[in-house]
Amino acid sequence: MSSSLAAATPQAMVGHYLNGHVVTPAAGRSQPVFNPATGVVSSHVALASSADVAAAVAAAQAAFPAWADTPPLRRARVMFKFLELLNQNKDKLAHMITAEHGKVFTDAQGEVARGIDIVEFACGIPQLLKGDFTDQVSTGIDNWTLRQPLGVVAGITPFNFPVMVPMWMFPVAIAAGNSFVLKPSPIDPSASLFMAELLTQAGLPDGVFNVVQGDKEAVDALLVHPDVKAVSFVGSTPIANYIYETGAHHGKRVQALGGAKNHMVVMPDADLNQAVDALIGAGYGSAGERCMAISVAVLVGNVADKLIPMLQARAQTLVIKNGEELDAEIGPHRDSRCAPAHYRLHRPRRERRRQAAG
Repeated sequence: MSSSLAAATPQAMVGHYLNGHVVTPAAGRSQPVFNPATGVVSSHVALASSADVAAAVAAAQAAFPAWADTPPLRRARVMFKFLELLNQNKDKLAHMITAEHGKVFTDAQGEVARGIDIVEFACGIPQLLKGDFTDQVSTGIDNWTLRQPLGVVAGITPFNFPVMVPMWMFPVAIAAGNSFVLKPSPIDPSASLFMAELLTQAGLPDGVFNVVQGDKEAVDALLVHPDVKAVSFVGSTPIANYIYETGAHHGKRVQALGGAKNHMVVMPDADLNQAVDALIGAGYGSAGERCMAISVAVLVGNVADKLIPMLQARAQTLVIKNGEELDAEIGPHRDSRCAPAHYRLHRPRRERRRQAAG
């Protein structure tokens, strides 16, 4: 962490969410949480030990039988109430994202909206869980298909979408009758606790949804815990491989989504203004810190001679500032290592050529 970061006072501690309550450890490891636009440290986040993870899993395991036995219609009612609370608090969630991740507020609003889409889908769980029956698949044999919850399942999610990616996982898992342990990124942890509090307000029984803040120690504890039946992960490809191999080795169902590389092909007859809009949005939305960013543009024929100057001019006019300001078009990067990729586009081509020539 850079020594140039300013400290905000007083500094809160972002803790875990266990059994329907925020739990702030009295001791143990932690790391600062800061606003990348200002450098101000707003809080510290607790980093879970293996004992903290075991407590979260125990709470989820204890809550599972009763929740799994709850009729899907009643589980859906909790999801409907959660949906209502999310819509009432969507801008508050968006502000939390901007304050800790740095993406502009309109981007953060879009992230929350896409997460809410999944909650709306989960509200249809009574229909989604319907099984099938086939009479006489063979002589004297009938066939039933049932969809049943697994037990305790876990989600390990990245920093770049602290609301949307967790909502890819826990609403459907919970609505289907599982209990859930979320391990969000320690970079922007506040939204995870707020979502947990909204679930409790919506009537979700204590222990069905738990949050453990942390780093690799918490991840490893989840991957080897015998009561965790399945793990879902979104992040970089090397870590996805590690999650998949370790989780599978310990007998878990694993869904591991690694980093993507996306290509855009621009044909000679393309609308270049529209192509520039698409490239700018894909490359600079969420400060470019997302797996769906277009990292390679394949320019066919003589398109490059026309499009690159247009793209460069557009990039140089982007409004770069604190994401809380509504005219901001790109917010700060969380990590200075991300900057060179964007800086290359801003430099004039003649400068790049001079540098290449030595």
